[in-house]
Amino acid sequence: MSIPKQLQMKGIRKSFSGVPALRGVDFTVSGGEVHALLGANGAGKSTLMKILSGAYTQEEGSIVIDEAPAHIGSPGDAKRLGIHCVYQEVDTALVAELSVAENVMMDRISAQGSGMWVNWGKLEKEAEATLAKLGAAIPVRKKAGELSLAEKQLVLIARLLTEQAKYVIFDEPTAPLSLEEAERLFRVIDQLKKDGIGIVFITHRLPEVFRICDRITVMRDGEGVMTERAADITAQDVVHAMLGRVFEEEYPKADAAIGESLLHVEGVSRGHRVRNVSFEARSGEIVAIVGLVGAGKTELSRLLFGADQADSGSITVQGKQVRVSDPADAIKGGIALVPEERRTQGILVDESVQHNLSLPLLKVFSRFGFISGKKESNNAQAVIGKLGIKTSSPLLKTGFLSGGNQQKVSIGKWLSTEAAVYLFDEPTKGVDIGAKSDIFRIIGGLAAQGKAIVYLTCEFTEAIGIADRIIVMCDGELVKQFDRGEATQQQLLLYASGGGKEEQA
Repeated sequence: MSIPKQLQMKGIRKSFSGVPALRGVDFTVSGGEVHALLGANGAGKSTLMKILSGAYTQEEGSIVIDEAPAHIGSPGDAKRLGIHCVYQEVDTALVAELSVAENVMMDRISAQGSGMWVNWGKLEKEAEATLAKLGAAIPVRKKAGELSLAEKQLVLIARLLTEQAKYVIFDEPTAPLSLEEAERLFRVIDQLKKDGIGIVFITHRLPEVFRICDRITVMRDGEGVMTERAADITAQDVVHAMLGRVFEEEYPKADAAIGESLLHVEGVSRGHRVRNVSFEARSGEIVAIVGLVGAGKTELSRLLFGADQADSGSITVQGKQVRVSDPADAIKGGIALVPEERRTQGILVDESVQHNLSLPLLKVFSRFGFISGKKESNNAQAVIGKLGIKTSSPLLKTGFLSGGNQQKVSIGKWLSTEAAVYLFDEPTKGVDIGAKSDIFRIIGGLAAQGKAIVYLTCEFTEAIGIADRIIVMCDGELVKQFDRGEATQQQLLLYASGGGKEEQA
């Protein structure tokens, strides 16, 4: 009689500096199953998976693999037991200067020792065959550093197949991918499932969970609070379990009086990425510009903020034309941008929360070239309190905050400026459901203050939930406009994919 393939974690406990992070957590994943592990930031899911992958060791509890007790004291132990991880940051797991074949077959090459004994032709054929099994036509002699993120991810998955993986942890694997790339990844996961591999799937995107997962476990405050078959529950059930309270309004919409036009964009173009874009945003209004990845939303936000130069067109703020040759011009003209890539463009991860919150205000806080520490501190305390930024100290490095709190810092630095127009580019990317709600409330509060909000996103449900108007972008053009309450996700997808393209929004 064959032993059933199953990985069990029983009664896992872990503390840091005396503070419990895991409180007797049970978790199982079977071969051929996709099991979602969900929870808000700080719920304990990452700690649990770090114990499973050997980065941490539990203080109490046991791990059983295929009915045999397992000791995991290091990442090497986990790999020998067939446990592998695919992280969002795939670059850290691949060697850029090595070929695709060398990265796929790395374990085999290491086991064989000196390169003089390696049959490179045979290894390249094996690598090619493994990639083909995943439906990936990637040249095996190409350097890994030359690949796209989606291709790198497939190379990493091919490697774990050659290493006889039994259980795979996917941690936010779709975060850097386009919709098309994510669908290809889901097909690969379906194949892994058919091959009997057990998969733990961690994501903030609930539609993905119900698209590919068999079971769902939700963690909250270091405990497992729900484990159910995906077919037996709804997204609202999951949100309720994650937050520990009824989430009455997933997309809170504050009342705001809509007034005069604050932003008027006329004929803005740059190459083929942004083509003859014209629209306006009024005081108190949230205008969502939605589109698929590659539609030109980020490029448009960069043109409006002066990070890139437009070939043609004009931008008017509060009735005055603003010539945005660089971001300083945009800021002076009353435009603020919260960019998609917050860690590289929105904040300084190695600087304190306090310093990040004062960046646009250094001239205000300075006298004779010296920054007033008191003014900077007072500003930081006020913004931290207003936005509910969770930090142990204003002097803590911003990079140590959760994704949602980093985003609050990226937004908060503009609150004390004279900005009339706020541009938000994918502001909830990589943010948990609780922090998303906070961000929506912050944006609603800005609108209530009379600011004009331009919300650029590929998350159609967010646009439907918080926007007063929705404009669809496709191939660099604005192709359709909907007032609040008019649009469905299906309609937005139709126009965003070019199915109902019109010449002008």
